[in-house]
This record gives sequence, C-alpha cells and structure tokens, in this order.
Amino acid sequence: MKNYKILFILLFVICFGMANAQDSDKMTDKGRIALTVWVPDNIDGMPTAAIQSLENKLHQIATLNGLSGDAHYSRFVLAANVNVMTKDVTATAPPMQAYTLNVTLYIGDGFDGKAFSSYSTTCKGVGENETKAYLNALKNLKTNNPAYQSFVDKGKSKIIAYYNAQCDYIIKNAKVLAGMNKFDEAIYNLTSVPDACPDCWNKSMDAVAPIFKDKIDFECKAKMNQATNVWNADQSWNGAQRAGKILSSIDPNSECFEESKTLGNKIAARIKEVDKREWEFVYDYEIGLKRDMIKAYRDVGVAWGNGQQPTTIIYKSLW
Repeated sequence: MKNYKILFILLFVICFGMANAQDSDKMTDKGRIALTVWVPDNIDGMPTAAIQSLENKLHQIATLNGLSGDAHYSRFVLAANVNVMTKDVTATAPPMQAYTLNVTLYIGDGFDGKAFSSYSTTCKGVGENETKAYLNALKNLKTNNPAYQSFVDKGKSKIIAYYNAQCDYIIKNAKVLAGMNKFDEAIYNLTSVPDACPDCWNKSMDAVAPIFKDKIDFECKAKMNQATNVWNADQSWNGAQRAGKILSSIDPNSECFEESKTLGNKIAARIKEVDKREWEFVYDYEIGLKRDMIKAYRDVGVAWGNGQQPTTIIYKSLW
C-alpha cells in the first residue's frame, strides 16, 4: 500500500509539472506573433456597435490563445466575417428582431488575401432593434472556447513558415528602404519578425543595428541644421532655449554628436557675452548609453506602425 501511495504522488507531481510547463509555454508565446485585429466595416449591413463588439471579442481571443492582437500595422490579421442566416420578427408584443448569425474567424495574410486557418460558429440573438439583436447574438461568441487553440496553432505555424521562407527577402527589402531614408519602415519590418522564428529573428537583429545607426546619423545632421538655423535667426535667450531643445534630442551615439556639443558651447558663450547670463546646455547622455537596444529598435518600429492611418492599410478579404 505504501508503494502505491508513493507511485500516486509521483504521477501527480509529473502531471502537475507537465500542466505547468504547458501553461508556461503558452504564456511565453503571448505577444511573440503580433496580428492586426481586423473587421471590415461593410459586413452585410452590420451595425457599427456590433463591429466594435466583434473587434473586442477578437482581441480577447488573441490574448487568451498566445497571440498579440494589438499590432496597428501587420501583414497578418485575425479577421472575422459575419453572415446573416435568418432574420425574423417575433409575434410578441412588442415585436422583437431575431437573428441567426454565422461568424467565421480567420487568421491569414491580409496583404495577399490568403487564409491560413478558419473557425466557424453560429450565434443567435434577439433584441428590440437590429443593433441589440446583433449584440445579443455576439454575446454568445465565447472568447474562451478551447476549440480556438487548434485554429490558432494552425495559423501560427503558417506565419512562422512565412518568415522562415521569406527571411532573406525581408532583410533585403529593409536595406532597400533604408537606402531610401525610410529607416523607420525598414526597422519596423525587421522588428516584426517574431522570436518564434529564432534563425530569422537573429538575422533581422543583426541587420537592424546598422540601419538604426544610419537613422540616428541622418537625424543628427537634420537636427544640427535645424538648430543652427534657429540660433542664427535669433541669438537671444529664447533662441538659445529653442536651439538647445533640438540639440538635446540628438543621440550621443551619432556621428555628429561632438559637433552638437561645439554648437552648444558657442551658444553658451554668446549668451554670456550679450545677455550676461549663464546658459548651460545639459546633454542627455542616457539617450544612447544605457538603453536596451532591442527595445529601442522595437520602439521605433511600433511608433512607425502606430502612425500608419487606416486609409493607408488595405487588407484583402480572406473569404
């Protein structure tokens, strides 16, 4: 009997450990592959409030299944389509709208209009008007449905396969963009590679470093010209303050950083001569010396992605 108890305890520990490992893996996956949640605004006359409700559902589904649905500009999308299967008016007082909706979720390539995986379900809802009937139907779209996991896993594997197959092209295209001074877009493309594709991710990080350096050098020259023009136009205390604000945003790792310090010293000497005041410009050495460079690269990419207006993002239908 004692041996059976020991065996039972060992089995319990092993099973508990495996469950925790699976949960840990799932948590590790969260955010590793970023998707854009997308619901077209012209689905079969669907009310705006219902579209917003469906988008919120998709964000929850993405988060609960090891994805990030917060990307503002991504090639890959978690999308949904809704078809009205039945639409009736109840014989009640007052009469109610009764809808049966077929909701299909897709993970796919929004640029090519290619679906990687899909999941369909039926939702029914009744309401005083069309909008309330839609909203009540979508309440039945459960965000914690375990059936989503195979749907998500299939989509993730296709996305990983895309990055593994297209890695060399992604890097080559980023270098072309950088050559056109489109540094932020180039950095966005490279930092969008998920670390679930370790080989491509490592290559992308190697490629992004020199592009980031070119970016801060290019911006340094532009800021130096701007600060010089501001100071030449107004050699007063106010002019010094405005020029100093521009100079303070120059990255200490850029090539012309020493040049910016020379201009700062020139401004300080002139202010002391004509204004009889001490003007001290404090350089922010922390900008480039103690930061997490990978985070810095990603911040640039995220900022560029967030700046893309919806009108510039055209996703092709996956259905």
